[in-house]
Amino acid sequence: MTLSAETMSARRGVAGTLDVIPTGAALGAEVRGIDLRNIGEGTFGDLMHAWHQHSVLLIRGQSLNDQELISFSRRFGDLDWAPVQENGRRFVEGLPEIYIVSNVKVNGEAIGSLGDGEAVWHTDMSYLEVPPKASMLYSLEVPPTGGNTSFCSMYAIYEALPGKLKERIANLKIKHDGTYNSGGYVRQGVTATDDPLTSPGAVHPLVCTHPNTGRRMLYLGRRRNAYLIGLPLAESEALLDELWAFVDRPEFAWAHVWRVGDLVMWDNRCTMHRRDAFDPGSRRIMHRTQIKGEQRPA
Repeated sequence: MTLSAETMSARRGVAGTLDVIPTGAALGAEVRGIDLRNIGEGTFGDLMHAWHQHSVLLIRGQSLNDQELISFSRRFGDLDWAPVQENGRRFVEGLPEIYIVSNVKVNGEAIGSLGDGEAVWHTDMSYLEVPPKASMLYSLEVPPTGGNTSFCSMYAIYEALPGKLKERIANLKIKHDGTYNSGGYVRQGVTATDDPLTSPGAVHPLVCTHPNTGRRMLYLGRRRNAYLIGLPLAESEALLDELWAFVDRPEFAWAHVWRVGDLVMWDNRCTMHRRDAFDPGSRRIMHRTQIKGEQRPA
């Protein structure tokens, strides 16, 4: 979605010391005029407010090394260590907080995870008992086309559900599969399975309340091998298909086209995201950090 300068100016809002420009979609805003290496407490408070308001923030034109990315990320809370990648590597040498998302290979070995194919809708690491509450992705190299990242609002999706469907799912719990990552790769040390009843994964409430905003949201996580606890498998599959049909509706989403130096931070509790495939001959290198979460309230 491309906005004219006049439209952008009309939609632009100043949150304290920040210049915040909503995307005009169901979620997301661009924050302009800040250097993430040097943010005072007042500006950081405004940034946090904008993040809670828009769920996803885009901050362009940054020049961060890994230590600076980690330092900024830690202002939001303790960081998770990066998960083990498909090639068995866990992290950047000496920096376990950095997860590399890349299709690049050096001497035949992938330097990162998820390759160049499509990454389906998901919430990061929802298969854990306590998933991360936020993720930050910083672009170092991007392909000429493709590799865009889309986000959807789980607030908006929940609010759009018919009343009877909301009643039906109000007290359900969902198992989030830990077998496959969003690129379809089997996770390190896990045995492949396509049986939702026996696959590994954590169980979370299907409908949650955000601890900061107080808004209700749907918490689907990922579709493959998901299972609604206590239901016959066929009933679980049919109900999940009904809910996931809302995820694909464009009015709930915003797509970001990456540039080098972009940092995007999103709230894992109330959003999902996906990635477009891109030319395998192109290079894409992104560094990600994740902020530890808390037990999800029902």
